[in-house]
Amino acid sequence: MFKIKLNHFEGPLDLLLFFIKRDELNIYDIPISYITKEFLDYVNLIKMLDLEVAGDFILMASTLMHIKVRMLLPKEIDEKGEEIDPRADLVKALLEYKRYKEMSDELGFFETAQRKISYRGYYDVDPKQAPPELDILLKNITVYDLAKAFRKAIDNVKREFVHEIIKVSVSIDEQITFILSLVGDAKEISFIELIRNMHERMRIVVTFVALLELAKMGQIGIKESFSSNDFIVYGIISNG
Repeated sequence: MFKIKLNHFEGPLDLLLFFIKRDELNIYDIPISYITKEFLDYVNLIKMLDLEVAGDFILMASTLMHIKVRMLLPKEIDEKGEEIDPRADLVKALLEYKRYKEMSDELGFFETAQRKISYRGYYDVDPKQAPPELDILLKNITVYDLAKAFRKAIDNVKREFVHEIIKVSVSIDEQITFILSLVGDAKEISFIELIRNMHERMRIVVTFVALLELAKMGQIGIKESFSSNDFIVYGIISNG
């Protein structure tokens, strides 16, 4: 025997909200006869597929039919002399469920956004050169922080408006060797200092790519600098 589970609706209130939204009904003035028929048609379907899933829906169907019967009877009056709407409790439950559902969707959006943030790892085992009171500066650097520092370096290069085209001969392997020569034996250097004597934008770009490759291979580390538009590159001592 095959067990079929319906994943379209999380519960009877979810189904009612679907009908209300689909048919553009007024949630404060629900046409009980109409929505009960729609609801019962769906319940009959899921009863054939999965009785366990249908339980809550059958209970809601009986509630809707009870409300329908009450609406056919003479109006009930409360102690204040006002008419009692048999749908009031249902409307209250629907509004509360709708509010929580919207909050859940909003939290889901933030969760998706959080997954797009990349943090550097191994913070607890990084060598910390700063005193404890400045330890907060050694926080996780995001890709956004690196991009800001890179943009600052590019913007600081003086633009020369010339017509002569000069081919810059530089490779990633060359810049990898250059970087390692400066940060060997766990030495540190800031990114701005690293590119200080580079006057060609292409050389700076290739150097930045070489930095990312070295970080990916675990041969260098990157941490935040005291300057908001810079970062520190340091060598990592190999255990081998």
